[in-house]
Amino acid sequence: MKKRILQIIPTLDRSGAEKQMSLLARRLPADQFDVHVCALTRGGPLLECLREAGVPVTLIGKRWRVDPRAYWRLKRLVADLQPDLIHTWLFAANSYGRAAGRACGVKCLVAGERCVDPWKGWLEFAIDRRLARHTARIVANSPGVRDFYVDHKLPADRIEVIPNGIDLPQPSDTTRGQLLDELQLPRDSLLIGLVGRLSPQKRVKDAIWAADLLKVIRDDIHLLIIGDGPQRSRLERFRNQAEIADKVHFLGHRNDVPRLMPHFNALWSTSVYEGQSNSIMEAMAAAVPVVATDIAGTRDLIVPGVTGYLAGPGDRAGLARHTNRILGDPDLARRLGQAAQQRMATEFSVQQMVARYAALYGELLEGDA
Repeated sequence: MKKRILQIIPTLDRSGAEKQMSLLARRLPADQFDVHVCALTRGGPLLECLREAGVPVTLIGKRWRVDPRAYWRLKRLVADLQPDLIHTWLFAANSYGRAAGRACGVKCLVAGERCVDPWKGWLEFAIDRRLARHTARIVANSPGVRDFYVDHKLPADRIEVIPNGIDLPQPSDTTRGQLLDELQLPRDSLLIGLVGRLSPQKRVKDAIWAADLLKVIRDDIHLLIIGDGPQRSRLERFRNQAEIADKVHFLGHRNDVPRLMPHFNALWSTSVYEGQSNSIMEAMAAAVPVVATDIAGTRDLIVPGVTGYLAGPGDRAGLARHTNRILGDPDLARRLGQAAQQRMATEFSVQQMVARYAALYGELLEGDA
């Protein structure tokens, strides 16, 4: 008999945890699991992907940080569905979802911790620790995330690491020349991509600084910043004040990143903290060399000098130096890209990720039988 799984996540935006949840919900073996998804706050671009795959989706409509009506609607959903297991993702869903599940008598609760979260204060960690008492397993996507939560007194014996999964991309349907014409850039341009939410965590200002350093020694680089967020206007002002608008281009939120990614000569990630970056994994899967900050999660993906390079957080000169080496040596770039792609295919495939979750669910549900 199939087991009913309810996945609860704050939104269905095209962000890291949301992508992984969507892949999991769509790929879990249909003969073993009946999967439902609940978006606590709102839908997003992944809503249609889930519905096309036949995964039922419920939108709760949470409006405030503390929203009793949203909790009541979620609890009613859980009572109606009577899931065998609830898997929650990220802090808001971890909090509301586990509380609602416990109130409705769901015995198998799984929580997902996806990032090193320095924004959390004593209250958030107190909630995490209290709910952990009633959680069968806490899934981290990297050893760095696991260690962070163990350091904050979550039970180490309940934390399991299941890395993110990535599919190798299909070839882009756009040629490099077409893309350069679309972006109105010279045909000899070398493209550096940065993909992510424009928030303080991402340290995008460091990337603009590094692009300015590269501009001093070469005239062919262009930094494409893909994404949006609260810091966009501030970052655009900084770029203009640095007089580098001819080399740094804000493309905003895009749904066609897989079309652009294969044409990047390098990808940058300047975040000061992450869990396990989907944009880095997508670049590696597309055989694009990555230069990123040396932080927990990212160092689990990149083998320095083999699949990419790491620089210390805020090390703009290091970012520029490693990138200039890649841009100046096509053979090195090709070796790094091929090794990165092979690493994604053999160690971080979606099939492996889904199999690990299916095994975990099976273990927990069998023990609860």
